[in-house]
Amino acid sequence: MTEMHRAPHRMQLRRVPFTYEETKSAHWNAQRPEFSQIVNAASLAMPYLEPYLIRSMRKARALITSEPLQKELDLYIAQEATHFRQHQKFNDELAAMGYKALSPFEAKLAHDYQRLGETKSLKFNLAYAEGFESMALAIGEMLIEDRDYLFGGSDPHVASLILWHFVEEIEHKNVAFDVFDHLYGSNTWRLIGLAYATGHIFWRTGQGYRALLKEDGLWRNFKSRWRLAKILTRIFARLTPKLLRILAPGYHPSKVKDPDWAVAWATLYHDMPERVAALDTHRLHAPYPV
Repeated sequence: MTEMHRAPHRMQLRRVPFTYEETKSAHWNAQRPEFSQIVNAASLAMPYLEPYLIRSMRKARALITSEPLQKELDLYIAQEATHFRQHQKFNDELAAMGYKALSPFEAKLAHDYQRLGETKSLKFNLAYAEGFESMALAIGEMLIEDRDYLFGGSDPHVASLILWHFVEEIEHKNVAFDVFDHLYGSNTWRLIGLAYATGHIFWRTGQGYRALLKEDGLWRNFKSRWRLAKILTRIFARLTPKLLRILAPGYHPSKVKDPDWAVAWATLYHDMPERVAALDTHRLHAPYPV
């Protein structure tokens, strides 16, 4: 990375040239099919979750009196719109593989986020958004720290999609917090949003990966269930301390240092955007993306 121009790490809209046509299996990490389906289930939620976040934030924008925060919010919305569109492209590839579980699962997600948007107050929906973003920051850190174990040797197109998404989640980590604080400033409601969003997303993701693993014929396979238990234990052992810090009085996401690898990813995109669309997953152990 020393020969590269060190681009400033700031929020920006990126057009990463992802392609998924070469992804021939839902088990895009052949060594970790259970982790593949966990990620696939989470991906299925993005075209419903992220438009809901965008709708909530657009309603908030008219109430914001800070011009700098409005500009940050506009960039946040642009990034989130790019995220769900890329996930939809990947999800279309999953659908083409013939999974019957996808349509009913997606219908549940669509209903969930339509109901929340239509029946809950803006205060609740912004608290949910902030809760999701705080959780996404923690997940992004965990994925980057454990990237070689989770994504090593996997399909570079899918691994690059997920890592890009969470680099940008880390990048816009402050926005939902600052919007909620600007309009409501209630720590109690912030924690309610965190609890609801985390519980809801983990619940639905669990339903999704169980349905996919059942369709794979792996759910009743002892070895697969053991691998699933081990990967979930590993994930939550690393994730839980990052989630618990959100509960601390005075928490603000700006206090969480951006991972060096995420900053280096932004520099690589600045210099060679095509490289971040298909990272070398055999070299993810390196301190910089290559």
